[in-house]
Amino acid sequence: MGESEPLALNKGTPGQPCPIAKTIDVIGTKWTFLIIRDLLIGGTMRFSELLKSMDGISPKTLSLRLRELEEHGLVERTVYPEVPPRVEYVITEKGRQLEAIFIELKRFGLTL
Repeated sequence: MGESEPLALNKGTPGQPCPIAKTIDVIGTKWTFLIIRDLLIGGTMRFSELLKSMDGISPKTLSLRLRELEEHGLVERTVYPEVPPRVEYVITEKGRQLEAIFIELKRFGLTL
């Protein structure tokens, strides 16, 4: 199904994975939304910058969430052969497709 084809909101077919549920499984875990938000806003960011931008997240959780986002093709990780090692994260084109959703969530949040 192409991006330009109109979609209707429906419950889907029993036994078939729901696209909405699949999306929530990937981006709906604690901290993941904020990691994506920060990368959409900040562009390329180092691990330490992401850690500082989210008050309360542990390094272990941030590392796990970034790895999951990378596995799903939403974030790209680049390791530079330096001492100490420098690692940078950037949102991919696939991840950038979420920007419109984030803007609508912000618009809705402003009404709450």
